[in-house]
Amino acid sequence: MVKNLRKLIEQVAKDKNLPHWIVERSLKNAIALAVKRDMKIKEDIEVDLEEEDIKVYMVRKKNGESVKFPLDISPEDVNRIAAHVAKEEFLKELERAEEERGYLEYLEMEGKVVVGIIRKVTEEGDVVVDLGKVTGTLPRKEQIKKEVYKPGSRIRALILSVKRKRGKYELILSRTHPIFLRRLIEQEVPEVRTGDIVIKGIVREPGERAKVMVHTEDPKMDPVGIIVGVRGSRIAPITEELSGERVDVIRWSENVEDLIRKSLSPATVSKIRLDPKKKRAEVGVPKDKLSLAIGRHGVNVKLANRLTGWYIDVMSEEDFDKLVKLK
Repeated sequence: MVKNLRKLIEQVAKDKNLPHWIVERSLKNAIALAVKRDMKIKEDIEVDLEEEDIKVYMVRKKNGESVKFPLDISPEDVNRIAAHVAKEEFLKELERAEEERGYLEYLEMEGKVVVGIIRKVTEEGDVVVDLGKVTGTLPRKEQIKKEVYKPGSRIRALILSVKRKRGKYELILSRTHPIFLRRLIEQEVPEVRTGDIVIKGIVREPGERAKVMVHTEDPKMDPVGIIVGVRGSRIAPITEELSGERVDVIRWSENVEDLIRKSLSPATVSKIRLDPKKKRAEVGVPKDKLSLAIGRHGVNVKLANRLTGWYIDVMSEEDFDKLVKLK
């Protein structure tokens, strides 16, 4: 009987392109489950495939350790059960093993972008995405708020994490994470992929605005112009993918004042005063540019704060002058 099972394991491993040990584990799990059902046993069951025979053990916890006890079951009964499960439970175990292998393959892809098909939107608002071998979940908090997700539509997302939860794998996707934007830029801009241009920081208000800080050691290169592309040809597809999210590309500078000025793009800063101890910057802009500097719902200045690590207080030139006189 064991020889037949060994042949079965080898054949299935070859046909399914699965590792030998996974097929053997699946078969032993299937036999153990069938023995539990057949003999109405509540304890855990463990199966060993020895040279000439199948050994079945009952596993009990004793003083915090697992102890195995040989099960009183005849070889004939074991053979009968094994022959039966090879057709039923074994197939179910193999399906689980194949699914597990699929998730393990995606585990190596954490931080990369994948394309899938939306299968459904749950009552909680999570989006279930078919990725081929496995399914992924785009949780509500990882979605761009303005987007509408429809079953059957293609979707691109970042593999945020692959975790094992309650015995099952869970693949979490994201469209809001800064790394998603980084990967989109890498796809569009070869100079970023090769490392000639380095992305030093990304901050996002998903679907609204993002700021990307870039740097290059090559004095002949214009990293901002290269990423944006001629007439915005490289940044436009990224903005479209992110449902209209405006992407400001800013050149990194060692000079903090220069960096803060650039971080408030597209607004022009005319006056600035820094307090290095408090990491606070008071900034004056022309009155008609104040709303542009602050941004809709304060988004522009919030992103500038996060990008630079400084608290930036934006005001009109008139208010800036008044403040200077008071101090």
